[in-house]
Amino acid sequence: MAVNTSFTVQSFLTRFLFALALVFASYNPSGYSYFHWASNVLTSSEVSITPLFALAGVALLIGWTIFINATFNALGGFGLGLAAAFFAIIVWWLVDIGLIGIDGFSVMAYIVLILIAALLAVGMSWSHIRRRMTGQIDVDDVED
Repeated sequence: MAVNTSFTVQSFLTRFLFALALVFASYNPSGYSYFHWASNVLTSSEVSITPLFALAGVALLIGWTIFINATFNALGGFGLGLAAAFFAIIVWWLVDIGLIGIDGFSVMAYIVLILIAALLAVGMSWSHIRRRMTGQIDVDDVED
């Protein structure tokens, strides 16, 4: 069975869009996220966990498990730390040049959420990127 191993910018952007959807569905400052939904459900006087609420929670947990597992397997602990430091320095640089301010929570929250999605997308794409840069393939990619 032939496996399509081509990797393009569109492939990365697709992974990034899925990561953005996962991150922003989990939490965002707008107030429309699973975090806010859970806060309302669990703090109301009558706690009523519905099947839709449970399904959404499990679906998000599955998504996070897939992305985090793939990111950690591709980058490792050290690589994950380096990638996180890289994105943190980008935020620091944007603040330093005055492009963004640190006084507004929601602006900084959106930037951090986008960078978390970028980190997850890099992790999901790293095996392909590494193969393009070095010509080496991961052991998981080898077929019989």
